[in-house]
Amino acid sequence: MTNQELKAQIAAQILPRIQTPGQYVGGEWNSVVKDHARVRGILCLAFPDMYAIGMSHHGLQVLYAVMNRRDWACERVFTPADDMERLLREHGLPLFSLETFTPLCRFDVLGFTLQYDLCYTNVLTMLDLGGISLLAAHRSDDEPLVIAGGPCAVNPEPMARFIDLFVLGDGEEALPAVCDLWLELKGRSGGREERLAEMARRLPYVYVPRFYTSNDDSGRPAGVRRLRDDVPERIVPAVVENLDATPLPCSPVVPNVECVQDRITLEIMRGCPGKCRFCQSTTIKRPLRFRSVETLLGAALESYRATGYNEISLLSLASSDYPEFDELMRRFQKTFRPLGVAVSLPSLRINEELKMVATLLTTDRHSGLTLAPEAARDELRRRIGKPLCNEDLYVGCRQAFANGFHRVKLYFMVGLPGETEADWEGIVTMSETIARLGKEVRGRYPTVVANVSNFVPKPQTPFQWQGMQRPEYFYQAKQFIKRRLRLRCVELKMHDVETSWLEGVLCRGDRRVGEAIELAWRRGARFDAWREHFNIALWRQALTDAGVDVESLLHLPYPSAAPLPWDHVAIRQGRTYLERERDTAGCMDI
Repeated sequence: MTNQELKAQIAAQILPRIQTPGQYVGGEWNSVVKDHARVRGILCLAFPDMYAIGMSHHGLQVLYAVMNRRDWACERVFTPADDMERLLREHGLPLFSLETFTPLCRFDVLGFTLQYDLCYTNVLTMLDLGGISLLAAHRSDDEPLVIAGGPCAVNPEPMARFIDLFVLGDGEEALPAVCDLWLELKGRSGGREERLAEMARRLPYVYVPRFYTSNDDSGRPAGVRRLRDDVPERIVPAVVENLDATPLPCSPVVPNVECVQDRITLEIMRGCPGKCRFCQSTTIKRPLRFRSVETLLGAALESYRATGYNEISLLSLASSDYPEFDELMRRFQKTFRPLGVAVSLPSLRINEELKMVATLLTTDRHSGLTLAPEAARDELRRRIGKPLCNEDLYVGCRQAFANGFHRVKLYFMVGLPGETEADWEGIVTMSETIARLGKEVRGRYPTVVANVSNFVPKPQTPFQWQGMQRPEYFYQAKQFIKRRLRLRCVELKMHDVETSWLEGVLCRGDRRVGEAIELAWRRGARFDAWREHFNIALWRQALTDAGVDVESLLHLPYPSAAPLPWDHVAIRQGRTYLERERDTAGCMDI
């Protein structure tokens, strides 16, 4: 069947019978369609979630632009909803790319971005529907190279059985090299195994799981060792040293249907100057790099002309830490406010600059401020490495209320190392104090949303040796906070405990967790990040059947010298830095 015949069959037999067919037809504004006969290779970027989520992801737009600037055809695919999956299977039709309706099995390279652990089963759905062997060990020489990157790749072991190679670090640097080398090696003699070995030898940021094995002699997850001496013992991430010289996607693809974030997104800096000990992005995104104000302003204007969006989001881990933040905001407001284009900041640090930020922001498009104190009391914040002053937060909120803001969203965590009931009480106190400040300034109560998530000790952080609290602890914290809240204007949103539990298992596991992922998928697990699809009973049974000891994997702390399942993946600062930060926090005494 040709691509055009597949497209015609999809249009006639499937699209009239599904919800939101616009997410499967392609043809979006700024999408790039190339003749496959006139390019060096063809790559499909696979986002393992719904179109509305994937099209909101800035990294996908970046890599799409990077590869389409070259002599490659880069296309996109997203996880089909359950109605689309069912009909594709009923009609015996493959999952295809949006640009040319090419079945996934016909690409040279299929690249997954792993942004969230609970999307792992979606990867299996896409491989299976795309006509690609589920297990990397079973793939023939003619099948695509299946690669994966993103934050979840810092512990690649749970997905090792399904991925040919993982790409660590900055994709703009690594992805073109991986794709070019794969095509170069395909033109030589030798099978898939030897080509993968050559990839591992020549690219220091590439991890090929088949050449390593787990040291799991005690039953709990442990480190890995090489099976051959010609592959690296440790994998180092690729790094874009000069971020300002790396082009931004100035003609982003404009989605056909409403997405989570419909706006221009510009990454103003990469990395974070903070040392939050719970935050994985703080460690894996180093070093700290910036784009100039002129670069950002030029890219914003070009993106505006190419899309017509009426909002620009300035993206980073902590936007207010940008060294020329004042000039950046004033230039953007001067340029874009007359055009009716709002400027938003998704990430603000709580410090003495917050009151200035509240002055520079406007309520043209949004009337809310989003802040992440994480913990509400000084002692616990010092332990987790997030130094901030409550007074700075209150002054910033007061200024925001005076400037017309009437909604404040706060992000907290429970289950942090060394936490007590006083910290739970502090969440209530802080939320209600901000509400009363709003009443004092505005004459009526604002809306304060207290989002409380459950702490998961992530790999490659100083808290990686900690065990995660058991579900009962989080239920107790939730009830405590709910009982203490008195003001009706404070909305409490608690993250689902069972979802956090599974996130902990998936992010901290070894290859045995991969067996459970496959079992859960074969038994129907799909879109586990979506509450309406999540089935915790299915996952508990799959983990039991795969022989995964969740208690030792998730809830028991690791000894200081214990090898960890992700030790072979290096970070820029090294394990010594993580140990030092852990000891400074006093975690080994908890």
